[in-house]
Amino acid sequence: MPTARRHFLGQAFFMTAALALSSSAMAQEFPSKTITIVVPFSAGGGVDTIARLLAEKLRVSLKQTIVVDNKAGGSGMIGALAVVKAAPDGYTLLLGSAGETAINPFVYKARMQYAPDKDLAPITLVTRIPNVLVTSPTLPVKSVEELVAHAKKNPGKLSYSTSGVGNPQHLNGELLEELASIHMVHIPYKGAAGQLIDVTSGTVDMTFVSYTAAKGFIQSGKVKAIAVTSAKRASFAPDIPAIAEYKPLAKYQLENWFGLFAPAGTPEAVQQKLNAAVTQALRDPELAKKLLDQGGEPAPMSTQQFRDFIKAESLQFERIVNSAKITAE
Repeated sequence: MPTARRHFLGQAFFMTAALALSSSAMAQEFPSKTITIVVPFSAGGGVDTIARLLAEKLRVSLKQTIVVDNKAGGSGMIGALAVVKAAPDGYTLLLGSAGETAINPFVYKARMQYAPDKDLAPITLVTRIPNVLVTSPTLPVKSVEELVAHAKKNPGKLSYSTSGVGNPQHLNGELLEELASIHMVHIPYKGAAGQLIDVTSGTVDMTFVSYTAAKGFIQSGKVKAIAVTSAKRASFAPDIPAIAEYKPLAKYQLENWFGLFAPAGTPEAVQQKLNAAVTQALRDPELAKKLLDQGGEPAPMSTQQFRDFIKAESLQFERIVNSAKITAE
């Protein structure tokens, strides 16, 4: 082998070894300062609550200060972009939902300023949040089967509200229309309060919304809980059937979910340390119960499992968005 080539290979070997040692040393020292979890939505909402519950446990397991920073706006994309632009060292993380990490690329397309699959490193899924399908008390249905039959008898007359265009709630409705071969009218709102209140009055026939937002309305009888959007019944509401229990809709499954992400390029060893810390936190019975109270199912995964999960979810979201021709407002 020529001397120059041996010299080049030797340099490459030592550079690779140095990088590996540097990454390992960083992981051993990590975390040595405050970690920030960016929530791309306003304080007080579901994502924010879960971030603060998680931060509380991570402060203990990582023996470091964990702060939650709300950067709302742009359908979650302002906060996500802030994390994408942060140093890839594990000290700035994103607690992201399905929207800004797996749906928005298909809804906003060229208007996206980042590519989630390239610019974010998935750490772990934190929780799955099935929506609940609730109807107005005046709507003459008590089950998914009766709802589908009513929609077929009244094509284009059944209306459903959601908290916006192109989010998981909207996709819930589009998937129901597709699998049940029905046509409904989508009415987007700017928040759960409005979309639920108009269902209680009968102004809108039904809505897809988080169980936490709907719980008080369900318990007071102001709305009827027909089904949840997960493949099986949710452990936090075992008396509410899943849409998929109606055999013609056995393939129905579409949930929102929240996961932890780091900027792309974050050392693998740091990613694994974060994954282990979050997994440990999610196995804590106290945190698990609090997440269930928020209408979420704790769902820790390995980093590779989370990557595979996002890929599979993205394929379904892309198909629904394209089939329904959903575009950003």
